[in-house]
Amino acid sequence: MKLGAEGFARRTALNLLGIVLLGSSTGAQQAVQQTAQPNAAQQAAVPAEQKTVATPGIPSTGFAGLDQYRASRIAMFTDDYGQLARYRAANVELRGAGKVKDRVVFFGDSITDSWKLEQYFPGKPYVNRGIGGQTTPQMLVRFRQDVIELHPRVVVILAGTNDIAGNSGPMRREDIEADLASMAELAKAHDIAVVFSSILPVHNYTPKSLDFFAQRPMARILEINAWLREYCEKNSVVYVDYFAALVDDKGLLRKELAEDGLHPNDAGFKIMAPLAEAAIGKAAGER
Repeated sequence: MKLGAEGFARRTALNLLGIVLLGSSTGAQQAVQQTAQPNAAQQAAVPAEQKTVATPGIPSTGFAGLDQYRASRIAMFTDDYGQLARYRAANVELRGAGKVKDRVVFFGDSITDSWKLEQYFPGKPYVNRGIGGQTTPQMLVRFRQDVIELHPRVVVILAGTNDIAGNSGPMRREDIEADLASMAELAKAHDIAVVFSSILPVHNYTPKSLDFFAQRPMARILEINAWLREYCEKNSVVYVDYFAALVDDKGLLRKELAEDGLHPNDAGFKIMAPLAEAAIGKAAGER
């Protein structure tokens, strides 16, 4: 169909407008991309403390406090999942001092981390390698550095409560058990005797204990403890039953032993210490 002069002019104007709009759109997209992805020179000009990236949404656990805690640890999860940096320098110093005949490594999460070993085991060559908040997959990452390479006679492992809580994501029972078994097998392969500790009970007797208690169903604690006991019996591993020593007549952690329902206070550690000492002696004697 032939266009008149007026139609031809209109068609030409529309085409030109489309080209302009397309160019503007492409330019805008490029500008956004350049803003979102600065080049190396631009990145280098930004102080290290200001260099951050957007993080994806984290699935809610149903507990606001735990959600905030998990969000605060994103940098750790992405940059040092096992938190190897925590004890790296201290381990170098220990190894440099030479082997110690009866060294024992206490390995675990915040319960171990807060246990002042020098106070409860004075004069003993006991080394604390607990890290607050950790789960068994994180511990497995650092097991070589923080246990095997220190050449202890015995390792006392206390782990699992944070797996149940979901500190690093949902954990199936089978996966928790597999991680624990892997630690025991690694230790035995390097002639290190193993003491497995029961997961401690929790309580809900104080306001600050309510979330910790809700995140750790007692049925799951008992389930893992039953597996631990059975594993120890089948594999000649020493089992220390903190749970039975700390539980009240309602099946919960005794109120006077932990203000927050999870972490033992001095009274709690005073009960645990002789149990740990006896288990260490048994494990060392059986090695």
